[in-house]
Amino acid sequence: MAVSANRLELLQIADAVAREKSIDKQIVIAAMEESIQKAAKSRYGQDNEIKAEIDPKTGETRLHRLRLVVDKVENEATEITLDEAQIRNPAAQTGDLIAEPLPPIDFGRIAAQAAKQVIFQKVRDAEREKQFEEYKDRIGEVVHGTVKRVEYGNVVVDLGRGEAFVRRDELLPRETFRTGDRIRAYIYDVRREARGPQIFLSRTHPQFMAKLFAQEVPEIYDGIIEIKSVARDPGSRAKIAVISNDSSIDPVGACVGMRGSRVQAVVQELQGEKIDIIPWSLDAANFVVNALAPAEVAKVVLDDDTRRIEVVVGEDQLSLAIGRRGQNVRLASQLTGWQIDILTEAEESERRQEQFRKRTELFMNSIDVDETLAQLLAAENFSAVEDLAYVAVDELAEIQGIGEETAAELQRRALEYLEKQSAILDEKRRELGVEDGMLAVEGVTPAMAVALGEGGVKTLEDLAGCATDDLLGWTEQVNGERKRQPGILENTGLNADDANAIIMAARVAAGWIEAPVVEAVEEPAEDVTE
Repeated sequence: MAVSANRLELLQIADAVAREKSIDKQIVIAAMEESIQKAAKSRYGQDNEIKAEIDPKTGETRLHRLRLVVDKVENEATEITLDEAQIRNPAAQTGDLIAEPLPPIDFGRIAAQAAKQVIFQKVRDAEREKQFEEYKDRIGEVVHGTVKRVEYGNVVVDLGRGEAFVRRDELLPRETFRTGDRIRAYIYDVRREARGPQIFLSRTHPQFMAKLFAQEVPEIYDGIIEIKSVARDPGSRAKIAVISNDSSIDPVGACVGMRGSRVQAVVQELQGEKIDIIPWSLDAANFVVNALAPAEVAKVVLDDDTRRIEVVVGEDQLSLAIGRRGQNVRLASQLTGWQIDILTEAEESERRQEQFRKRTELFMNSIDVDETLAQLLAAENFSAVEDLAYVAVDELAEIQGIGEETAAELQRRALEYLEKQSAILDEKRRELGVEDGMLAVEGVTPAMAVALGEGGVKTLEDLAGCATDDLLGWTEQVNGERKRQPGILENTGLNADDANAIIMAARVAAGWIEAPVVEAVEEPAEDVTE
């Protein structure tokens, strides 16, 4: 059968559109079939179920009306009896679809326009889906583009196969672009939206700097040098922590380059942003000391539970450690993941003296000892009466100036004091109406039970219904400022894991959940050889 010019033209159009839009030709043909179906429904009636097929080899168009085989016809346009269906196809059964051929139709002006709109819409949807599929896997890449237009400070970028957006707050301060400018940015998000895929770029993202270094430093690209973390104050200053997997290669020197050529290339791209390249260390103390460069650190004290670190510096190093408007310590904190508190040597000495004085007074008032003995205990790092009550007597007696008799007496007084405090707290707990079952929860002390009662948590159900933030406090934005909201047990020394464990234990005790089953680990049998 010869193929008419119209049929050939149909396939040529589908092929041209597919090439121009870089989409599958079958998608274009499917869009044409849908447009023909829509036009055919206008011609034969909207109640009919019509299917159009275009042969991808010949371009021949076939129309069929689909009717469902049923026992009793309720809608003649879409249903047919079994007897009628078997006349057309003897093998027809109830539930089958019977396809009845329809004569081809001539498109009128309105039908042609409607078909054209359907094709355009389907092709546009396919193009957008292809664009989304292409860019969703490119999150984390640096791309080049041309500025298409600038709208209220936001930059629209032409990437060749799609448009991307750089919001004003994702541009460097005082950075301006004009139509036609080349721009390099980091893809940090791709979203599927009704108006098409939205590609969001950033020049302030910390990983943008990391990717720029990977482009400038071959050792990073090859994996010899690894970027562990990045902290940025966009357009002003940044810190980047690097480590080498090859002991013969200096990671800092490799990133700086000959006469600073490599780091300068990144600095120029970031509009003069100053970059401190820090050697990464597994030891948190060394890492924090490196991160605070150029300040020199005298001493550090770490608290692993709260991830806080106290840094002691000389008076002349304080301004360097803090930086202008706190920039240096803020970036060091972001880089290391530790909360950094900076003290001068004088401030640290004064604070230690105050702690020593408070401990001395505590022992003098609680266990009725003279100032000399109280100072001796404080100097030996006893910070609470509990420390004294539960330390081994032999260990206490070994302290110079304390014999066995004195050690035993000190421990006896410490235990008596704790018993009295426990009785006072228990009485207060009862006055507050805190039920006895609260003390059965593992981890809850009498002091905590009183604090919970004062916070309105008086039953197992109350405690089981608490969240970690209720116990330890949280931080929230109030009128644009971060404000700390205190927790019920904030001053009891609990960390997040301890608080979670108490809440889960309360839920088990209240019958809300079952206690987790701890599987016994079988020890391997001993190999007995005769």
